[in-house]
Amino acid sequence: MDYTKPWLSISEQLDRLASRGADIGDRGRAAHLLRTIGYYRLTGYLYSFRESELVVDDGGRTRVRVLSAYRPGTTIEDAAKYIDFDRKLRLLVVEGVERIEIALRTQLGHTIGRVSAFAHEHPEIFLPAFVSARAHDETGEPIASLHEDWLRRVNERRDGSDEAFVTHFREKYDDRMPIWALTELLEIGHLSRLYQGLRRDPAIEVAAVFQVPTKKLMESWIATVNYVRNIAAHHARLFNRKLVTAPKRPRADAVPLLAHLTRDDAPKQFGVYSALAVMAYLLGSIHPEGDWARRVADLLRSFPVHQHLDIGSMGIAEGWLDEELWRA
Repeated sequence: MDYTKPWLSISEQLDRLASRGADIGDRGRAAHLLRTIGYYRLTGYLYSFRESELVVDDGGRTRVRVLSAYRPGTTIEDAAKYIDFDRKLRLLVVEGVERIEIALRTQLGHTIGRVSAFAHEHPEIFLPAFVSARAHDETGEPIASLHEDWLRRVNERRDGSDEAFVTHFREKYDDRMPIWALTELLEIGHLSRLYQGLRRDPAIEVAAVFQVPTKKLMESWIATVNYVRNIAAHHARLFNRKLVTAPKRPRADAVPLLAHLTRDDAPKQFGVYSALAVMAYLLGSIHPEGDWARRVADLLRSFPVHQHLDIGSMGIAEGWLDEELWRA
């Protein structure tokens, strides 16, 4: 299908919003908002305010169809409030990810490095599935293992770095770097893949530093932190997103501070709260005296409640912000 919708001026964009039921308010202020954030970003924040209806599809299933018209009482100022709230939330997420990522670099480098400086290049510390060649391609050649693929990506990152310590290893040690130095170049996505590949013993050792009881939990939580980091780093809408990479919920007795996530009143869908709670727990093990959790809870309490949107959209049940997790 060819795209046929016309280009619209800022004034025409405002007219379209008004025609769909949104209260524009001060037209000059609304126009400024559109110029600075764009039509699609603004309407993304207003998506929850659109009318909907129930329809029966060809298979006889009832589903919700979102319409283009906005519900009565929807204003452009509503979008501005949620855009501002979401910006503050993303900044806190980026700050939290920084501490988690650096601590994870340190622990992986320390744990793997005790085996040998270059243990990450060899299969002994990794799961068989991580180091074994995968299926063959159409020519019959084996596809590189996950370990080989990880090494290739890490080496590309090293080769593209202009850090002084990388230049030192490049000139003095033929570009070969010990794991405790190499981890300084890695983003949390690289670290996540490396952790997934580890055998149980070193993986559990790393998890224990963060007071996480199992490798599966730690693996899941790192993946979730990486997911929300990518959303925040690319300035995408975060606050009421349903998590595609959601964290595993621990047993209540295994991680008491997160026991509320498994209570009967816990939302069935994973909202961003689950990721924030996991981050607060990990940061509590890294920096017990820090105030990240308190500042996140304070921001969540300032959520701009609307008749069509409340804090439940973030996956938060009543009373959850009073949990010890946010007071510790």
